[in-house]
Amino acid sequence: MSTAPIQDLDTLLSKVKPDQPVLIAGPTASGKSALAIRLAQEVGGVIVNADALQVFNCWQVLSARPDADELAQAPHALYGHVDYRAAYSTGHWLRDVAPYLSGTERPIIVGGTGLNFTALTEGLAEIPAIREEVRSLAGTHTPSDLLAELAAEDPETLARIDPQNPARVRRAWEVLRSTGKSLAQWQDETPPPLLPLAQSYPIVVDAPKEWLTPRIERRFDKMLDSGALEEVAAIEADWNPARPSAKAIGAPELIAHLRGEMTLDAARQAATIATRQYAKRQRTWFNARMKAWMRIDASCL
Repeated sequence: MSTAPIQDLDTLLSKVKPDQPVLIAGPTASGKSALAIRLAQEVGGVIVNADALQVFNCWQVLSARPDADELAQAPHALYGHVDYRAAYSTGHWLRDVAPYLSGTERPIIVGGTGLNFTALTEGLAEIPAIREEVRSLAGTHTPSDLLAELAAEDPETLARIDPQNPARVRRAWEVLRSTGKSLAQWQDETPPPLLPLAQSYPIVVDAPKEWLTPRIERRFDKMLDSGALEEVAAIEADWNPARPSAKAIGAPELIAHLRGEMTLDAARQAATIATRQYAKRQRTWFNARMKAWMRIDASCL
């Protein structure tokens, strides 16, 4: 597939085959949800969430989950169906999305979580949880020590990762110590993907920084006007930063405001900066891992 962004929506619509699953990835605030609704209306299908935060029942506003008007425009699935106190991973999501791949309606899978799409189209290595004692032991080693041990004991994995990325090196070291198998072995034993990329129509919304940043700033202000602070206040007494749901951008900042640790304006600025940084990480992932996906210019949505 060409990586040059399509410049008009009609061209994109004309390329979708009957009953073909559609994948839509894109950075936050890029308009991918609106694109999914348009596709569902024009070519038919059920919109299935692939965003890691929109699954939680506590985040209607803060995760930009489709509102009542949007839900009324097309069928939607896997939005707000997980209790905010629950553990929920990519593996959980794969199990939840599987029935929609063999249903009677075309799935239009949309979200900003690149790992979900990669796991869906490439498979997910089912690595057991790292033992706590191994995680603690890793913390007593310097990054250079971990790198040296990995080079001596697991050169195959080291050849597959960025040795300059301490988090990747530590993860590989922890997997080896915790499971007795190298990360490379786990990856090689990955089961086949639920939806091979060639069987789908994969789209990345191309949203350059200069176009996206003003939208991010406006959207967080709109979230505050729409009740984001009240949404966070509703779970403040039960707040646990270790939960997956607590990764929602803006939630830690607004919790800090509610606890008198920063002003609302400071929380707003911090959340906006965090959102811009997240969008940058998303673009980096899409550019590195989704080279074969069709691109559409966000400005034409």
